[in-house]
Amino acid sequence: MFTGENGVLLSWVLLYLLVSVGIGFYAARRVKNSTDYMVAGRSLPIYMVTATVFATWFGSETVLGTSSTFIAEGLGGIVADPFGAALCLILVGLFFAVPLYRMKLLTIGDYYRLRYGRDVELVTSLVIMLSYLGWVAAQMMALGLVFSVLTDGAISRETGTVIGALIVISYTLYGGMWSVALTDFFQMTLIMVGLVFIAWSITGQIDGGAAAVFAHAEANGKMNFLPEGNLVAVLGFIAALMTLGLGSIPQQDVFQRVMSAKSEKVARNGAILGGVLYLLFAFIPIYLAYTAFFIDPDMITRQLGEGGDSEMVLPSLIMEHTPLFSQILFFGALLSAIMSTASGTLLAPSVLVSNNMIKPLLPNLPDHQFLWVVRGIVLLFGGCVLIFAFNSDLTIFQMVESAYQVVLVGAFVPLAFGLYWKRANRNGARLAIAAGVLVWQLFPIVSPAAAAICPPELAGFVASVLGMLIGSLLLPHRQLEPMTKA
Repeated sequence: MFTGENGVLLSWVLLYLLVSVGIGFYAARRVKNSTDYMVAGRSLPIYMVTATVFATWFGSETVLGTSSTFIAEGLGGIVADPFGAALCLILVGLFFAVPLYRMKLLTIGDYYRLRYGRDVELVTSLVIMLSYLGWVAAQMMALGLVFSVLTDGAISRETGTVIGALIVISYTLYGGMWSVALTDFFQMTLIMVGLVFIAWSITGQIDGGAAAVFAHAEANGKMNFLPEGNLVAVLGFIAALMTLGLGSIPQQDVFQRVMSAKSEKVARNGAILGGVLYLLFAFIPIYLAYTAFFIDPDMITRQLGEGGDSEMVLPSLIMEHTPLFSQILFFGALLSAIMSTASGTLLAPSVLVSNNMIKPLLPNLPDHQFLWVVRGIVLLFGGCVLIFAFNSDLTIFQMVESAYQVVLVGAFVPLAFGLYWKRANRNGARLAIAAGVLVWQLFPIVSPAAAAICPPELAGFVASVLGMLIGSLLLPHRQLEPMTKA
């Protein structure tokens, strides 16, 4: 069915998938208990922590979503990712990794229970878990797109999405965080090598090289990062930066990767290094997609026009204007990016639900049986993700950005204040969550005119801060010391 270069390309991609799955199943041999499954026995060295933190965000939205958004909107349109995403990882390393690591927790939900009590644990765990539906769905949809492109449409995007989901679920199901960590290291290496080589190869086709590309982007206003000098633009900029920059800090996948380190120093440095590397390498797909203005302007006009698909700009450029070797590297790197993110983000909510919602209901369940409960939740959540993916009309970039708004308004403030403010208490956390989520949801309904000026997620964040202050200062509850003063 597939002959010539297409057949060779598909064969190499299938070989890559087999190697990735093989690494994932090999890693499963290290899983002896639930701690191994959830946080890889807290034994990962710096290079593996850096790799897995880097892979937290480097997925479909980075390669396909962010690059296509930049083409249409410039730097101002990608404030959330990569800038907000990199900011999150760096802030985690600077302010959150060490104090949370010292607590020896399995999930981020454990923190909320110890600091505020069981009810806050349940609510925040639910909020964080729901945010992953769109995030993981975006990765699975991107896998479907890749399979469709590689087979020239013989495999539909829907069928490809199911195939990709089954591959990721299979090795995540058995190996947990060990599979995530080892495959992330392999995949990050391929991403870096592949993207650097392709950027060098593509640049050689352009008169004037990279300088001409940057000059074109500058001339067309694509390099304008800061917002215009009006309130609407400034508030929109702040909200976009905060959505991933702060809203993704309480996420279980970030927590899980950092807590898998063998020491608090490795946890801190791995998070910072992963964030810096992410910011640097996220610009390579952006640069590659923008070179289409030089190499195939007709294609980019077609994809950006009515009936086109801006997320197809970069795959089309690679398929139509690079040699077979570059195509193999690109799609290998793309699959690496998607699968590394998908596996971690599939595992994270499953662990959270199992450990913080189900396990307290089964206090006498032996650890080996609980491990199978976690695996069952991985399978169940994977099915829910597919249902969500097939019933959403959001783009990959929109899915990722919207996923973290609920966490920004419902989980970040109790985490940050609980760590660093002595007077934060249970009533403060309760009011912070309730106020944040309610204002975020009701603000555009109650006052559409105000919501057109101030993004609802920013209003919800402010309400969450006020809720924490009011609840902690005016509604006294048993005072707790900050979890750390580090």
